[in-house]
Amino acid sequence: MAGKLIVRMAELTIDPDQLGSYRALLAEEIEASVTLEAGVLSLNAVSLKDSPHQIRILEVYADQQAYEAHLQTPHFLRYKNETAGMVTSLALIDVEPIMMRGKP
Repeated sequence: MAGKLIVRMAELTIDPDQLGSYRALLAEEIEASVTLEAGVLSLNAVSLKDSPHQIRILEVYADQQAYEAHLQTPHFLRYKNETAGMVTSLALIDVEPIMMRGKP
């Protein structure tokens, strides 16, 4: 997988009344994406400590092709469709990695 890493930060606001359902769907989608897609290098979701309905997801893809392929997968499309009414705002921010390191 040659090419430039694609790294994005997704900033979402979720309807607080649907937060439990949203979190379950998000966890299912992340698990499927990382397990089934070689080009999805990592997906890490967190919520703001004092605002649990504010979600941040750091997404790392092998390259642009891997990102575009991810958007067409059945598990991503299911997540997108089933959470559409739960997400009250979404911003996708392209970021440049400075240092990203983890243990295998």
